[in-house]
Formats: sequence, structure tokens, C-alpha cells
Amino acid sequence: MDSPTLSAGAAQAQREQMETRTYAKVTARLLPFLFICYVAAYLDRVNVGFAKLQMLSDLQFSETVYGLGAGIFFIGYFLFEVPSNIILHKVGARVWIGRIMITWAILSAATAYVTTPTMFYVVRFFLGVAEAGFFPGIVLYLTYWFPAQRRSRMNALFMIGIPIAGVIGGPLSGWILNAMNGMNGMAGWKWLFLVEAVPSLILGVVTIFYLPNSIRAASWLSTEEKRLLEENIANDNSGKADHKLSGVFGNARVWLMAAIYFCCMMGLYGVGFYLPTLIKAAGVKDALDVGLLTAIPYGCAVVAMLAIAKSADRTRERRWHFTVASAFGGIGLLLATIYGDNVVLAMAALSLGTAGLLATMPVFWTYPSAILGGTAAAAGIAMINSIGNLAGFVSPSIIGWMKDVTQSTNAGMYVVSAALLLGAVLALLQPRSLVNR
Repeated sequence: MDSPTLSAGAAQAQREQMETRTYAKVTARLLPFLFICYVAAYLDRVNVGFAKLQMLSDLQFSETVYGLGAGIFFIGYFLFEVPSNIILHKVGARVWIGRIMITWAILSAATAYVTTPTMFYVVRFFLGVAEAGFFPGIVLYLTYWFPAQRRSRMNALFMIGIPIAGVIGGPLSGWILNAMNGMNGMAGWKWLFLVEAVPSLILGVVTIFYLPNSIRAASWLSTEEKRLLEENIANDNSGKADHKLSGVFGNARVWLMAAIYFCCMMGLYGVGFYLPTLIKAAGVKDALDVGLLTAIPYGCAVVAMLAIAKSADRTRERRWHFTVASAFGGIGLLLATIYGDNVVLAMAALSLGTAGLLATMPVFWTYPSAILGGTAAAAGIAMINSIGNLAGFVSPSIIGWMKDVTQSTNAGMYVVSAALLLGAVLALLQPRSLVNR
């Protein structure tokens, strides 16, 4: 009498083993490559923060000019984000992600040749246009492969590209500024843009040949493995709304998610564009030393992102994971501002703040895919990301303007800290049954 039960149990155990092997294969094939691409992307986006250490005095730019130039990237990014993600959903990730990486590499390198504020603004704007769609495109792409209960961890494995870019990029940028300054008659900040554009260019070409558009197109999966993955995604998508685009843009929950993400990005770009400046203000003068010290907060963030994402997936709880992480981010940046003249205390607080704000991201990006599917997911993810990333314009612009007015970054960093604390509160307005799905 127990035979059917035993057979069913054995079949279930066999399926679980196959799932484990298959997802391990997909993870090993896709995530390291996507991670490396994101490291290159984020490095090209924020290396202007290191270039600032030499660029402003060479070109006689004010802090306001720098803040506006750093932030205007996100205007171009905002305007082209949703169209870019819809195109990716229609034509496939392989060609579109490759196109994005190649064009942003060329424009990032072109920053080495700016000589006026207007040229700086134009190049930064078109760099934003070129990169639009990359991050939300990858977030969308991961939903094609991984169901909700695995997605926080997969997001984390991709998004730790941000802190790893800081760990690698800080010392590398500091070394380039020092060692290559004056080489062939060019300033170190010019070499910085040229050298750090090369990986993105190479990876863009590789993407066109390496990345499969879908489960069905993955030649390295067996027919049985493809069937299993497609069944899991179909089950995961059941009950999700594939709204018309007008329904996405009029969805109050999507707008709330955009507001929450805006608060996150206020923190991310406050740190991303001004971490070298904050460390220098604490009394560290050498560019290489500044670069080495920036690796510490980002190293802490790697650990925090992986731990929070794993916990969120294991417990199926995402509201409080996000809220606590965002609160720690705000508190850390607040303390870093208060103790900014003490290197040890400032670094400890910056480490707490950076770890907290970055740990919010893998958890947050499970929210949109919990309620949206198909083209609606492509548009909704892009819309949330584009609105949230407007903080990349607001945050450095506010900090730069306030520094020109007050001769200190403190007032601007207080605003950034308050935004992270507001985001922690807004996250609790999300319906628990929705985001913990």
C-alpha cells in the first residue's frame, strides 16, 4: 500500500536533485559573466568621482559644475530607460546588452577629451543614454531564468558588482591617477577614463556571442533541463498581471516602488560620487591611499548583500529585510558626516552606511517581478529604475551645490541620510502578502 507513496516521494526527490543541478549549471554559466559586466558598467559610471580629484583643478571646474555633470548622466538615463527595456524584451538580451556596453565604453573614453563644462555635460548626458536599459535589462533577464524563491540570491550575485567595482576600482583608479599622470603628456584623470573603458568594450563584443536570449536558446542545456526551467517560470508567472503599458504607469504600487528606489539611489550615488571626497576630507591626501580605503566600505557591502539576500529568500520575508538595511544605511552615513574629521570613526560609519544601502538592492528588485509579468514587467522594472536613478542627478547636484555654498559636504550628506531613512519607512507601506510572495 505504501508503494505509490514511496514512488511519488522518490520522483519528487529526483526532481529536486535535478533542479539543484540545473540551477547550479545556469548560475555558473550566467551569473559570473553578468557580474563582470556590471563591475565594468558601474566603474565607467562612477570613475568620475576619482577623476574629480585632479579634473576640477585642471579644467577649473567648480563643485557645482562637477555635481551637475555627474548627475546629468541620469537625465539621459531616465529618458531612454523604458524604451530600451521594451526593445530588449522584444529583440533579446544578447544583441541589446552588447550594443549598450559597446556604446557606453566609447562615450566613457570620450570623457577624457572634455575641456569645457558644456562638453562635460554633453558627454555625460549621452553616456546616460547609452547605458539606459543595462541594469533593468539584466534584472528582467534574470526573471526569464529564476523563479521568485531564488531571485534575491541571484540578484545579489549580479549586484555585488557595485561593491566589487568599489573594491577593485578604488585602488585601480588611485593607481592610475598617480602612476600614469603625465604619461605621454596626458593627465592621470584622462588615462583613467581611457583605461577603464577598455573592459566594457571587450565585454560588449563577447556578450553578442555568449549570452543566450532565453532558456530555449541555451545550447548547453538538455531538453529535460529546459523543460524543467520553463515549467518553473510558467508556474511562477501564474497570477501575475501582464498589464497594458498605460496600466503600469498608472499603478500606485509601481509608483510607491519607484519612490522607495529613489531613496535607495540617493544613498548609492551620494556614496558613489563622493566617497573619495569624504575620505580625503577626513585627512587622507594621497590618491592611492584614498583608493585603497574606498575598498573597505565596499568590501563590507559584499558580505552584507549576500547575507541579507540569502536570509530574505530563506525566510520568504522581504519588507523588514529592506527596512532594516536601509535604516542602517541612513544611520551610517549620518554618523560618517558627524565624525568626518576622524579617519577611523568615519571609515567605520561609512562601512556601515555603504553596507546597509547596498544590501537593500537585491531584496528590492524582487518587488516588481512579484506583481508584473511579460511586457509589463519590462516596462515596470525600467520605469522604477529610471525614476529611482533620477536620484543620481539630484544627489550629487545637491551635495555639490551645498559644498560650494557652505564649503562642506555635510549638509548634502544629511539630505542623503534622511532619504535612506525615509525609504525604510516607505518600504513598510508595501503589502506584506505582495512583496513576500
